[in-house]
Amino acid sequence: MTKVDIREVCLRDGLQIEKPIPLSAKIALLEAIVATGVREVEATAFVSPSKVPALADAAELAAELYRFPDVEFSALVASPGGAKRAVAAGLSSIEYVVSASDAHSRANVGRDTAEATAAIADVTRIAHDHGAGVEVIIATAWDCPFDGPTPARRVIDIASAAAELGVDRIAVADTIGTTTPRRVTTLIEQVRPVIADLPLGAHFHNTRGAGLASAYAAVQSGVTRLDASVGGLGGCPFAPGASGNIATEDLVYLLRDSGIEVDVDLDAAIAAARVAQDAVGHELPSALLRAGDRILA
Repeated sequence: MTKVDIREVCLRDGLQIEKPIPLSAKIALLEAIVATGVREVEATAFVSPSKVPALADAAELAAELYRFPDVEFSALVASPGGAKRAVAAGLSSIEYVVSASDAHSRANVGRDTAEATAAIADVTRIAHDHGAGVEVIIATAWDCPFDGPTPARRVIDIASAAAELGVDRIAVADTIGTTTPRRVTTLIEQVRPVIADLPLGAHFHNTRGAGLASAYAAVQSGVTRLDASVGGLGGCPFAPGASGNIATEDLVYLLRDSGIEVDVDLDAAIAAARVAQDAVGHELPSALLRAGDRILA
């Protein structure tokens, strides 16, 4: 039986396009998420508070993570400065995003792809000097809302550079929810040879209804690490139309019934989605949140 590790990203990717919610509400959501049994949680991002005000309390949230010793927490950063803030706050795992498209990279971090790629070396050094792991997430790996389809060569070059610069993990991200299973398989087949034995993860949005199918295709292509957000909450604030992460509970339902092992409890994930929905105050796109688990004979 294949086993897939799910990283819960609701607290970062899920909340980043929402109006800020109190730290107490984030802690309540985190408690519900931890109750699902998930082993990896993306807790926050150390980025500009003016650009992403919903995550301005990153250091304050990080100071509360000691309450959950059985979970590996990570934080997203967009620069070496963000990496310094993350390790100073005690994070032992850092995600550094590099967009494969120049236009999205400029919108997201104010630098083109080459400049963002060059900073991998500094981010990796900062992380490793403080005993932290570092993962490079390649955004707009399939399509960009500004530049259109992303040439695979751009993704491959970033992945190759990241591997050479000593990162610990790599992931490909469908930032605007446009890819489909065939394209997923094709890109993964091209990326794998250049990253050697480094773990390869994937991050999908269900914006156009193909996120779950794309996640399943990634698993069939050998990916064993997937990101998901309870309730399907989230999106990219710097990519027009990018909304709707794949919902954790929907993903668990699909994988579990496909004979693929996951650590996340489905009922607890649905309960956490309800907490997320209450926290942001609007309906979330999760299918399982509406329909529940199937009736077993």
